Formats: sequence, C-alpha cells, structure tokens
Amino acid sequence: MKFDYIIVGSGLAGLYAAWKASLKGSVAVITKSLVRESNSYNAQGGIAAVTSDDDAPEIHKSDTLIAGRGLCEERSVDILVNEGPARIREIIANNMRFDTENGSLALGLEGGHHKRRILHAGGDSTGRWITEFVISKVESQENITIFENTSLLDLLVDNGVCYGVRCWSENPALLSEDTGNEAIIYANHVFLTSGGASAIYSRTTNPLSTIGDGLAIAYKAGCRIMDMEFIQFHPSGLYRKESSQAFLISEAVRGERAHLLDKGGRRFMVPIHELAELAPRDIVARSIFKQMQIDGRPFVILSLKHLDREMILKRFPAIYAKCKECGYDLTQEIPVAPAAHYSVGGVLSNDSGRTDIKHLYVCGEVAATGIMGANRLASNSLIECLVFANRAIEDSVKEGDIANAPTFEPHYQCDENNANMYAKLKSRVSEIMNQYAGIIRSDEGLKEGLQQIAQLECEVDNIEAKYGDGARCEYYIEAARRLLCVARLIMSPALMRKESRGGHYREDYPCSDEAFAVHSVQRSGEEIGTAPVNSNYFNF
Repeated sequence: MKFDYIIVGSGLAGLYAAWKASLKGSVAVITKSLVRESNSYNAQGGIAAVTSDDDAPEIHKSDTLIAGRGLCEERSVDILVNEGPARIREIIANNMRFDTENGSLALGLEGGHHKRRILHAGGDSTGRWITEFVISKVESQENITIFENTSLLDLLVDNGVCYGVRCWSENPALLSEDTGNEAIIYANHVFLTSGGASAIYSRTTNPLSTIGDGLAIAYKAGCRIMDMEFIQFHPSGLYRKESSQAFLISEAVRGERAHLLDKGGRRFMVPIHELAELAPRDIVARSIFKQMQIDGRPFVILSLKHLDREMILKRFPAIYAKCKECGYDLTQEIPVAPAAHYSVGGVLSNDSGRTDIKHLYVCGEVAATGIMGANRLASNSLIECLVFANRAIEDSVKEGDIANAPTFEPHYQCDENNANMYAKLKSRVSEIMNQYAGIIRSDEGLKEGLQQIAQLECEVDNIEAKYGDGARCEYYIEAARRLLCVARLIMSPALMRKESRGGHYREDYPCSDEAFAVHSVQRSGEEIGTAPVNSNYFNF
C-alpha cells in the first residue's frame, strides 16, 4: 500500500496531524489498539493557552520555564505560547465546544500556573471531548484510512530516509497470504505520534499499551533520544490496592482548592512550597511519596469536604462517578498516591517536528522539542500536540514527496509459544522500573536495575538463539527487546545525571548542579552524551 502520509498513533497529535494531512493528500492512521484508547482521550485537566485579557504569552512562558527547571528550549516555548491561542481559535471556529461561564470561556487553574488559562470541556473530560472532536473531522475525510489493532514493528529506513512502516496487524484490510500478519506500507511522510512510555512502570495512569514502542523503534532506526531520565509522576492517582493502573485524579481538583492531608489530617504541602497543593508536579509527587513513607501507608488523603458539593459534581462529573464506582465519595475524602504519568523526554525533533531521518516527523509525547525541560507544566501537553503537529504538516509540504522508494521484504514471524515469556518479562521490567527508577533514585539502585535489565537481555538472547542464523525476527522476542531498550533509555541517563532536577530525583545527589544544566542525548551505537540548552543543537 502507498499513502502520502502515515500517522502512527491515535492520540490528539496523531489525529490532528491526520486531519491536517488530509488537506494535502491521502492518509493512513495506524493505531496499536482502538482509535479511542490513548492518553489524550483520557486526559482530564484541560488544555493551556492564553485566551483572557489579564493573561499574556510572556506569563505562560515564564510558568513553563520555571516548571522546566532550566532545561527548556526558549525558542520552542515561545512557539508554543504564541501559536497556541491561534490553534484554539481554529478548533473553536470548527465547532469545538469548550465549557463556558457567563458567556465566556471557563478557565481553570492548575499546578505551576499563575493565571487561570486552562480550558476544559465536559468538566473533567477535556481529552475525550477534544479527541472526539478531531475524530469527527478525521472520519469525515474520505482520504483517511484508519487501521486499528495494528502495531508498528519497524520504520522502513534506507540511507537516512524513511520510506514507510512495517507493522503487525489483526486488521483484515492489511492481511495477505504472502506476508501473513506483517504489512509493509509506503508513504511520502511518516509521522510518529505513538505517545510515551509510562506504562513500563507497574503503577501508571496510562493505557497499559503505552510502553515506549515508538521510542525504541526510532532509536533503532538512528534517531537521537533526549532527556529520557525525566519521568513525570502524577501526584494524585486514585489508590486501589488491587490495581496497578491508577485512575487519574486531575490536577484541576487541587486547582479548585482540594487539600492533601497526612495520616493526622495535617496539610503537609503548606510548609513545603508557597503554592502548597499547587506546587509543580515533581515537588508534589515527591512530597506525597515521602509523606507515605513517614505515615507508613501507601497513600495520602485528598480532601474536598470543605468545598461546595454542587461545584464538585458540576466540575468533575466523570471523576466523581469513577470514585463512586470504586467505593469513594469525591465530595469528602479519597486516597491518592503518585503514578507514572508522562515521559518528558523523547525523540529529538526541531521546531517543525523533523527528526534525524528525512521524511520522519515526531509529534506529541513521543517528541522531545525542549518545551517541557525537566518537568512538564500541567496541561501544556495537549496544546503542544496541536501547535507542533500543525507546524510539522506545513513543513512536510515544503519537504516534498519521495521520488523512488526501494523495495522492502517481509521480515517477521510469530511463535505464540513466546507470548508467555513476553508477559512475564513485561511484568518483571515494570517491577524493576518502579523499584530502581521511580520517584526517588540512587546510584546503587540504578546500577542494580541496569544489571537486572542486562540479565533479562541475556535470557532473550538465549531464546532467540534457537531460531538459528538468517531466520526472520520473532515477534515477541523483538517486543521484549524494545521493552528492555526503553528501560535502558530511562535508567542510563538517570545514572549519568548526578543531581536532582525536575522529574529526576537522586537521594544521593538531592540538589541541582549547574554542571548538569544540559540535555542528555542517546544514539544507537554511541556513548551517552549531552547537549547545551538554548544552542543551535535543535537547528537541523
């Protein structure tokens, strides 16, 4: 098959890029599960953009830089805060409906923001509403084809140019007698919008399929990977003893003045930070983690009982319903604990979404644009999807089409006997990540974690050896290698960074160090390196 554009992933960045790309040519959207299963779809808090007269892009920029702890690329942040309002006006003009109050946009406040600038829709269902809005645009375009239950295996790269993708599919439209479940799809431009990697941890707010496949595949293809040590743990995931998937309790709940309480009912955030419960996420998450250790229990209390009940029901209907389903009353008190939420780093890209490989673009959480620095400011992620997907599509038009593509042959087989091996390895990796590369890290712990990853790599090598030389890649073995690759991409720079900054905290180096005010950079076949902030490093 041949398309003008291939979009890998169905979060907001991918769907918005597909909509924009459909105005330029034919589009294939490839998604690992279903088009409505993504971090974007589940996002509750909102989307940050300057829309009120008492706010300004400069203030939004300042808040972003403060949260980023000295690692933000100012040029990228300028683009985000200045182009974000235009993207909001665009989707409103196309009938996206945000919540209003007295005839004006209702604006919320979240951690790290000094102005009310968070637009929301459906109360606490912003991600679902805005994703459904873009899905409606995508589904109305006849030149967009969506392939669900289709996983990316490899990028088709030759001499530094991307010609398409190799994928594994359960979709009948992609199956053939010649290649089985493997499909080879060509395109003039490939957009990797596959999301982050937080489900590699055992407690996460992400869909369980969000394990960094796109990152590992881009790394294998030759792309630089930046700042992967910075994992944002959301402070308030609903605590459920029986589940590793933590239901997200939006930042906006604390934005409406909910309190975090210790075992004795004390607001422990007040003496820690001037913004108390609305301090940047890394500070709140780490403070909760430490308080849990002091209290000797796996959660703290989020209290809303001092707030107006009707306001809570109107503002957070979905969160209230989920809490009720789990046996809790959101209008009173609920147990919360941090959970892996967002990959701050990713595939290095310039401010037009370009990567080290020609005709390969990245957008959304999988991309490292330098906007987030060492710690994402709440609700900047959805607006980043819109701003940079738009820029990337426009850049692809300038780049032009591919003249002649080489022929790529099928390369994969599947042995279902390895399915159980992969499931056990995935569970083991998640335990290693939580134990050694979680909220609080150390030299000793990271070295032990990397050693255990190396042992698992040897086990995978031994399994692969039975297939002999020259055999096709085995599906589950390659999936295991990608998972182990992502674990290394996170832990290796975390070991190198002997300081604490943003989403990376070392108990043996608890302070920030200006010697480490640099980006970490990893590339296949090369030693881990660094890149200066606000330099020409992103100009490619």
